[in-house]
Amino acid sequence: MSLSKMKKEDLELLSNKDITNLILEESKKPINTADLFKKIIKLLELPDSVFETKIGDYYTALSTDKRFILLDDGSWDLRSRHTSDKVVKVTEEEDEEDADVDADQMEQEEIEEDDYDDTDEEYDEDASEELKDLVVIDEDELELEQ
Repeated sequence: MSLSKMKKEDLELLSNKDITNLILEESKKPINTADLFKKIIKLLELPDSVFETKIGDYYTALSTDKRFILLDDGSWDLRSRHTSDKVVKVTEEEDEEDADVDADQMEQEEIEEDDYDDTDEEYDEDASEELKDLVVIDEDELELEQ
């Protein structure tokens, strides 16, 4: 059924995203956010002030709905009209190679962490030896010495 033939009461039962879907299906071409929302306001016979207060929410709703795609020129279209140019096929061999690389990286990271921990403990022992003869002086005592 065409949007122009639908009753206002029927349109009010639909969400803005559903109405947008119908508008884009009928238009056969991409439309920018403002024009889409103005069409919805006109169809639902809402006051013009709704545009200013709700356009941000409308944009967010379109962004989160998987039926729509935002094109480079800032217009919206139905995702079903756009296909990906690249299709990646993952084979089992590639998965096994990735798993081997991941395991090797994890082992190397564990070795590096172990090395770091050992040097850290040695450093603490050396530091405590060097610091055992130090004395803490208050600011007042420091002023008296000068």
